[in-house]
Amino acid sequence: MRTLVLNAGYEPLGVVSDRRALVLVMNGKASVLDADAEHPVCGVDDAWARPRVILLRNYIRIPMSRTAPVTRRGVLRRDRARCGYCGATAGTVDHILPRSRGGVDSWENLVACCLRCNNLKGDRTPAEMGWSLRWKPQAPREGAWTVRGVEREQPQWEPYLAPHTVAA
Repeated sequence: MRTLVLNAGYEPLGVVSDRRALVLVMNGKASVLDADAEHPVCGVDDAWARPRVILLRNYIRIPMSRTAPVTRRGVLRRDRARCGYCGATAGTVDHILPRSRGGVDSWENLVACCLRCNNLKGDRTPAEMGWSLRWKPQAPREGAWTVRGVEREQPQWEPYLAPHTVAA
């Protein structure tokens, strides 16, 4: 089980094991916002609800530029493992403008791609193939992407990972 850690300002910081989260709570460094009472953590003398979301008591200062690095796993996750050309299940990543022609590893130039489309396309551009992309690739927005350790979001985390808007 994994636990979402929120900064004192309710911004998501990362994901830790449920045991690490329980230690933070027991040492008074965090408080539990959401817990799973059906699957408790059992000790010798007591049992505690398994924390799903914790809030740190002290604010942790984080750098302003927390952009997600460009990785194969990140591109597949951004595109929900769907091929950008045909919509089939994707297992590879394709450069829209091939590297052999000066294409770079960027969020805007990479798209998830099935093996069939990747092999057919080769080192050509989609325009040369007569193909079009199903969506425009772009860098992921804030939210779960800026949180370290979040690979698969849990439904209970959704309210805490949603972008916060400030009322004017």
